[in-house]
Amino acid sequence: MPDKPVINVADVPLRDNVHGDRFAAKVGSFGRLIGSTGLGAMLHVVEPGKRAFPFHNHHNIDEVFFILEGEGEYRFGDNSYPVRAGDLCAAPSGGPETAHQLVNTGTSPLKYLGISTSVASEVVEYPDSGKFGVTSRYDWATGKGGVRYIGRAGESLDYWDGE
Repeated sequence: MPDKPVINVADVPLRDNVHGDRFAAKVGSFGRLIGSTGLGAMLHVVEPGKRAFPFHNHHNIDEVFFILEGEGEYRFGDNSYPVRAGDLCAAPSGGPETAHQLVNTGTSPLKYLGISTSVASEVVEYPDSGKFGVTSRYDWATGKGGVRYIGRAGESLDYWDGE
């Protein structure tokens, strides 16, 4: 149980989430810090011209993003929408038609909250790269435990393979 069920956004511990020249953000999970076990909650601070995560869709998780500061573009399925402080963006579970990504198109950091349902097992697809990921009981805050596999569709083993 947390010390208290309240945290200020300014006090959310952040970690760097950087890859290549397209992805640069500071992110911090805070749902469990305030006692939430059924909802995921993350603060994102994305640098101009960057994005926090690849374009993706979830099979089991619903998300909503609340833009706190800055401006950007919300890629959703085959469309893109301008976003700014005060906007809410829906990211329901589904196939590639619900794939989503926030891109900072402004000149200052894009700061937003991501709130999601929390599930033990998940499948995520990445339409831009043709990958998929499967997780079960994986702890995203620590990057440990459970099962996590990222790959591309290809050779599938028979159920009885190796038995």
